[in-house]
Amino acid sequence: MGSSSSPNEPKKQAASRATTKTVEHMRKIRTYSEVKQETGSRILEQVTAQRARLANRLSRIGAIVAIVSGKGGVGKSAVTANLAAALVRRGARVGALDADLNGPSLARMLDVTGARLGDGADGVVPATGAGGVAVISMELLQSEEDTPLRWKGPGSDSFVWQSVAETGILREFLSDVAWGDLDYLLVDVPPGTDKISRLLDLVPHPHQILLVTTPSEIARAVVARSARLLAEAGAGPETTGLVANMTAYVPPGGDGPSLPLFGEAGVEALAETSGLKVWAEIPFDPKLAESTDRGRPVTLGEPASLAAHALESLADRVEAGPGGRRVQL
Repeated sequence: MGSSSSPNEPKKQAASRATTKTVEHMRKIRTYSEVKQETGSRILEQVTAQRARLANRLSRIGAIVAIVSGKGGVGKSAVTANLAAALVRRGARVGALDADLNGPSLARMLDVTGARLGDGADGVVPATGAGGVAVISMELLQSEEDTPLRWKGPGSDSFVWQSVAETGILREFLSDVAWGDLDYLLVDVPPGTDKISRLLDLVPHPHQILLVTTPSEIARAVVARSARLLAEAGAGPETTGLVANMTAYVPPGGDGPSLPLFGEAGVEALAETSGLKVWAEIPFDPKLAESTDRGRPVTLGEPASLAAHALESLADRVEAGPGGRRVQL
């Protein structure tokens, strides 16, 4: 018997040809880097100018130090504020960028709540915080202390527009703020691996990354995802260190033994599985919380406290690390 074709065969062949044509057409779409001539909408020119402005701004910074976690509530912002103050106390020129747009806290911790940002010839002039730390935070752009952040855009797919807006604001905080010549720019990254990825899109290779966690098993499980993300992005043990926060409770006045707050050994387990070293172990010291809440970091207001000593040790490690002012370890 002779072969016969199905009535649907011509439709399948037509669909296949259409698919092939569509794929070939899509392959002709050029990326920004492939467009060489001026475009009518000037999108390419804007993107190129933004990249150049960002690169120029970052070229004046000795070391970009990203303070990340992936887990909320581990004290990342407090570590950022106190580390910044510790580095300034040593004579370093330090900037602190609060990348948490929805829940900014660095302005309060570094005592610049209510400060006005200046408009200079070289860009937005950051506020001067405790000890002389240059600070930029979304809180400084809000009219009232309890003003919630609201995103304006199309009613549908608002999450897409929000992501674009957040990335744009972070880029502006990096490139449009007149940071000047800094030894260190500390970037306080909000919780979530997506927020870490957003920073890496703009700054692919921070000089140092501090991965903050607590000893709890829950924190270990969450922060482990961030550790893997960073490893897959090429951040190795030489640039990434674990910061164990709230390792033990220190009684007021330092009287009596320190008491562990968590029964688990999550930090040790995370160090073993990730291959990262613990750069600092910071106890839960009431003086740390009290001083930071007052906008007077413990490294400035209570330098003799156990928490301040731990944070000073972290500052030693940062200064000796990639991009630091001292010879690397």
